[in-house]
Amino acid sequence: MKPKILILDDDIAILEMFKSIFAAQETELLLEKDGDSALRRIRMDRPNVAVVDINLPQISGLEVLREAKKLDPGLSVIITTGHSSTQFAIEAMKFGAYDYLTKPFDIKRLRNAIQKALECNLLNRKVRYTRDREQLLDENGDTDIMIGSSPEMIEIWKMVGKVADSDATVLIQGDSGTGKELLARAIYNNSRRKNRPFLPVNCAALPENLLESELFGHEKGAFTDAHTRRIGKFEQCNGGTIFLDEIGEMSLANQGKLLRVLEGQEFERVGGNETIKVDVRVVTATNRSLVNAVKDKRFRMDLFYRLRIISFYLPPLSERQEDIPLLVDLFVRQFSRKYGKPIKGVAPETLDLLLAHPWEGNIRELKNAISSSIVLCKGDYIMPEDLESIIGTGNQFGEIAEVNLQRSGDDYNAVFTQILQPVFDKICLRHKGEIYDHVTMGLEKALIAMALQKNENNQVLAAKILGISRNTLRDRVERFKIG
Repeated sequence: MKPKILILDDDIAILEMFKSIFAAQETELLLEKDGDSALRRIRMDRPNVAVVDINLPQISGLEVLREAKKLDPGLSVIITTGHSSTQFAIEAMKFGAYDYLTKPFDIKRLRNAIQKALECNLLNRKVRYTRDREQLLDENGDTDIMIGSSPEMIEIWKMVGKVADSDATVLIQGDSGTGKELLARAIYNNSRRKNRPFLPVNCAALPENLLESELFGHEKGAFTDAHTRRIGKFEQCNGGTIFLDEIGEMSLANQGKLLRVLEGQEFERVGGNETIKVDVRVVTATNRSLVNAVKDKRFRMDLFYRLRIISFYLPPLSERQEDIPLLVDLFVRQFSRKYGKPIKGVAPETLDLLLAHPWEGNIRELKNAISSSIVLCKGDYIMPEDLESIIGTGNQFGEIAEVNLQRSGDDYNAVFTQILQPVFDKICLRHKGEIYDHVTMGLEKALIAMALQKNENNQVLAAKILGISRNTLRDRVERFKIG
């Protein structure tokens, strides 16, 4: 018996495209243009896979999805849309969609998705269902704005929809400025705990003893300044969600106490003997490698595995450039309203400049750049000159060096200070404990490479210019693998 694939889309061209894709395959296509007809097909023909467009003229694709899962809980439904929407992706996965694809279709990816959905359905039909899964019907309230239409972000939205309603702990990893707290709030806002408290705590911002009191509270007289009893964050958000940012900075002692809360949902206040029972979901985030921290004995292995039951990785902005225009448009609208300036958007050459920038500070850096450029903008559109002083150009470091040398002779200290200052925090995070070696090695390698290039790889002349021996030069060339 041929597997059946239902296609629901009000666009005739899309239906014809599916006909051509599956013309040579051993499948039976069921083509429908409205939701009611599609639901009748599901009830009577029991298709294996349904590909449903979310934007339909009468009832939405999400409504069709909900009704279809009631009729046949094992049906593999793939939701499609021509508009990238964070919330639709999350909702689709919450209501039981197998996958979520955006138009225009990548044909290879579309084929693979349908094939996997078909395999999943055929496997599911071997299982006898005792009852339908209860569907979530509550409407979404306001959510924090976090957007993205890149394949990486679509996968993240789908995962949010799958895990939001569980109570599993979540670990979010990613560079600074990628939006880890916004993702944590998206998980919270789509969970059944969304009407209970959400409390964020930055573990790097508090010393060890204060962090313990912040999380677990303390009794009166527990330490010198403990004049009254304090209720900690875990008690405050009982029934809700706590977000522990920069979890990699937590001390080993506090890690042990957190592990106990995760395992038994209980703890004692500092200086107290009473065991407090709570029901709290824990979401954590870090911009550091916890794997390396475990290897270096700075993070407990048992806690690491307990935290990463569900794990997200937020890619840096440089790896999802297709999201930059979306973010730029969002921030322009936000800050135009905030500053009362009727800015319509960015000029094409400005967008080219934004797309070419590395954005080491990720979304936070982009947001600050757009905010500043709107303040400086004199016209209806943000021009390159409104941004160049903020994000710099390719010649920026050379101009800094020239200005400093003109002002203070051979003051290379001032030159390197201005070069390193904007990126020093990131260097500290990436090479903590090894900053000196990394920076001096990089400078030495750059100097030797430029000296060799200037002298057409003549090592005698390059060594003379640099003021080092030829043996030293040879050693560095070999060590740094120059040329």
